[in-house]
Amino acid sequence: MTSPVRRPAGALALVAAVAGALVAVVLGFLTFGAQATVAPDHVPVAVAAPAEVAQRIAGHGGGQLEWTVTDPAGARRLLEDKQVYGVLELGPGPSATVVTSGAVNPAGTQVAQQALTGAASALAGAPKQEVLHPVSLAGRTAPLAASALAWIGALVAGLALTQLAARTGRTVGAGARFLQVVGVGVLVTAAVAGFFALWDSELPLDADVLGFVFLAATAFAALQAGLLRLLGLRAMAVLGPLYLVAPAVAGQVPELLNPAYRALLWSWTPFRFSTEGLRSLLQGVPGAPDVTTGVWVLGALLAAGLVVTLWPSARQQAEPHRADWVVEVGVH
Repeated sequence: MTSPVRRPAGALALVAAVAGALVAVVLGFLTFGAQATVAPDHVPVAVAAPAEVAQRIAGHGGGQLEWTVTDPAGARRLLEDKQVYGVLELGPGPSATVVTSGAVNPAGTQVAQQALTGAASALAGAPKQEVLHPVSLAGRTAPLAASALAWIGALVAGLALTQLAARTGRTVGAGARFLQVVGVGVLVTAAVAGFFALWDSELPLDADVLGFVFLAATAFAALQAGLLRLLGLRAMAVLGPLYLVAPAVAGQVPELLNPAYRALLWSWTPFRFSTEGLRSLLQGVPGAPDVTTGVWVLGALLAAGLVVTLWPSARQQAEPHRADWVVEVGVH
């Protein structure tokens, strides 16, 4: 009996090294690169002050800030609609108040608060700080955490179904895939609700919040199930790295990201729609525009994912119905 031929594995080692380096480059671009290049660029803020003072204030910050000059009511309305990250109100005295909101992305709020406090201090001394919809540390963390947990929970469920079916030789039909999507939605929503109650008992767990979490979880599950059905385990090359985008990109505001990350990642990542919509709901601002946008985007992802997941395959469409297999035999 001839012994197996042993071939040197040097070429395979080089291929493996190149593959590892490419993965490091991709992950570095998706995660640490976005954080390392954060810099304010036309962060929208509002100022409510007499015209001549407002114009002087609007020159503060250079290209880092983009000022909107309006009246106090209009400035606060912009903040409620999340069109600006902070408001500077200047009154007689002179007196100054910096107004921020817990319903607005904390990264943008922090930059705006620092810039507005500096501008106010230069004119009227240390300003008063007012926060609309005060938020706890858990409230700041919860929206992004819920989005990430929904994505990874759905990903593990889809991967488990694919692998278990392959190992047991079972065919995964439309009913099983639909059950997986709905099951992930129910169970992940329950898990997220439990974490919210554990982290901060003041966080609302009403129908709006739980319904939005359920929509996000089922949308992510349907999208992932569709890709796993089309690509098999190769879909993990796309779905896995997307999970790393959540804290690096979705937690930021576009005005802090490098333009390349803003266009290539932030503009389309599904995490930002679920995160910002849920943030508004948790802080009692259900009428914020990002809630409506989130519902539409996540609903579209859910619908598209279900179509790909449940659409009969070519083999299923070509397979004759069992009734067609019956051959009638008669005696003449």
